[in-house]
Amino acid sequence: MKIQEGFFIKKKMIKKIDLEKLQRFSKGLLDSAEEQYIYSFFAENEENIEFKKHIQNEFNAYLKNNLEENHNISYILDRTHHTIHINEKRKKETVAKRIYRWYSIAAAVLLVPILIAGTLWFAGQNKAKSTLAENPVKYTLYAPLGSRISFSLPDGTKGWLNSGSYLKYQLPFNNNRQVAILGEAWFNVAHNASHPFEIAVGDSHVKVLGTKLNVNAYPEEKIVEVVLEEGEIEFYTLGLTSAIKMKPNERLVFRDGTVKISETSAYKFTSWKEGKLVLRSDPLAEVARRIGRWYNVDVRLVDDELKKHVFRGTFQDDSLQEVLNYLCMTTPIRYRIIDRKLLDDGTIQKKQVLLYNKK
Repeated sequence: MKIQEGFFIKKKMIKKIDLEKLQRFSKGLLDSAEEQYIYSFFAENEENIEFKKHIQNEFNAYLKNNLEENHNISYILDRTHHTIHINEKRKKETVAKRIYRWYSIAAAVLLVPILIAGTLWFAGQNKAKSTLAENPVKYTLYAPLGSRISFSLPDGTKGWLNSGSYLKYQLPFNNNRQVAILGEAWFNVAHNASHPFEIAVGDSHVKVLGTKLNVNAYPEEKIVEVVLEEGEIEFYTLGLTSAIKMKPNERLVFRDGTVKISETSAYKFTSWKEGKLVLRSDPLAEVARRIGRWYNVDVRLVDDELKKHVFRGTFQDDSLQEVLNYLCMTTPIRYRIIDRKLLDDGTIQKKQVLLYNKK
């Protein structure tokens, strides 16, 4: 096809050299720079109406003047397709090689700081473990008066801490599962036969493998009470030649160097974590102690005759006065409440509840 040497498209004239490049392009003889020029030339003019019209006119004129010729242009299309295919393949290979080379460099660049960071991290971990082993970190959990809090220990042990109670432990913990209690706590101990769980209460200790239990040891009450809900535990203290083993629904009370074990309903002593005060045919002295702890008041039995009475009841979200009124309805007693007052030493005295024999 013959293309005239002189015409303007968007003020750009096709020169003889451009025509030669077009012809060489169809034969696949252009270098990469020349091919890029031809691609740009057609890309810039593909939407130009005048250019399209001129090409169409030239082609029609060529056909009109060569009607008897056998116009087999398939070889041109094949050659053009082949040329484009080869060029695209080269581009893909080039891009692939560039990407591979880039990733190789990036991987090498990134790998070095990662290895360095990893080395430093492991060194830091070992140093931290060494420092932690040399200087254990001590923790204390506290439940403010009138509240209950739940807790979870590093070994998976869960529990509750009752009003005015302390739970102390230190890290690392998993290989040395020891806690100390001041007050009352309920434990659901994670099982670990290799590392028993130990609860220190003053000079006394409770050894656990995995179980549920309640420990009550408020210092001012001068007793240690352990109630086993599930599993098996061992209790030992100074003066005992051997540990005392407990079974579920048993209650151990250690007072004045004497240990007493009795059967009971564990729920009565563990229901406090659910916000319930459960009393089951308990002596009135025991009832007074538990009511005093529950409401943070000082409950006293004025008449010794009241010690022979027992009481049964379950309370939840009841006020102190509501509990006392119910107590008076079922037991021959009366009560008097003395409000808190400021003492001479600057401290505030607890609210007092005095229980009398009803006459």
